[in-house]
Amino acid sequence: MDLSVIILNWNTRDLLRNSLNSILHPDPSKPVSPPGPSADIEVLVVDNASSDDSREMVKREFPGVKLVCSPLNVGFGAGNNLALEHAGGRYVLFLNSDTEVVPGALDALVHFADANQDIGVLGPKLLNGDGSLQYSCRSYPNLGTGFFRNTPLGRLFPKNSFTNDYLLTSYDHLTPRDVDWVSGAALMMRRSIIDEIGAFDEEYFMFCEDVDLCYRVNHLTNSGSTSNGADANPTWRVTYYPDSIIYHLIGKSTDLAPTRMTYEFHRSQYLFYKKHYAATTPVLLKPIIPLGIAMRAVGKMARYRLRRLQRVIMRSERV
Repeated sequence: MDLSVIILNWNTRDLLRNSLNSILHPDPSKPVSPPGPSADIEVLVVDNASSDDSREMVKREFPGVKLVCSPLNVGFGAGNNLALEHAGGRYVLFLNSDTEVVPGALDALVHFADANQDIGVLGPKLLNGDGSLQYSCRSYPNLGTGFFRNTPLGRLFPKNSFTNDYLLTSYDHLTPRDVDWVSGAALMMRRSIIDEIGAFDEEYFMFCEDVDLCYRVNHLTNSGSTSNGADANPTWRVTYYPDSIIYHLIGKSTDLAPTRMTYEFHRSQYLFYKKHYAATTPVLLKPIIPLGIAMRAVGKMARYRLRRLQRVIMRSERV
């Protein structure tokens, strides 16, 4: 088996159906990724305690798909990890349910990874529903990113270098490139590395688990040495591969619970900072960073509640 595709679902039945159809029943009229050898692919769906008939739909319409059911919504990382014991591929692709795979995209990923044996994680090009580019490969976040990314300061200075460097906006996204991390909406990983270091850290309920995973892979050098003293295997690469194209409708699951997701996003930011950056953070900055993350979370939740209140008032005035 070449590739195990794991799709995590939570109350996105119709989007899940569309995603499965794009893999199992590709539309010949759609644009095609560069042709390559056909990969042997299996598809697994993990349902995170949905209440919208998702499980029954999969059983009824896609009997060849392996369905793994969780009795609770255990989050993104833990949900994806549930399927690993049922996956038999040399590669594992973690794929969001709000995606549509372009014909040939999965074959192209496997073919490129086979041709580049030092790639540990591979991400395709992600496009929005209208065909515009998603910045799905990025640099690691830093203090400047926290000040300028999706903040009033960033809106005041939209062309700041911190955001541009984080999103890699100067990169044309047309040729393969090694990057710090790729989006977990469509992230392919060698099974051998999963067996060595694990997949997603389940301490993250949602968000930043893809950054954490790529960070761990990027900093993993296989042990052992050759006769001349060199490493037996080089450090694994995390690579963006734009010849494989997948459409991604951002936020269709998270929009179902925006307040909870805002909390989880900022909680995950803090967990990533604590796990990978805290030990090297200057002493004077250590109390500032958690405070800044908390203030961002409070501000975003306040803006969301204000917008919701405005919509309620507008509806009442129309009545």
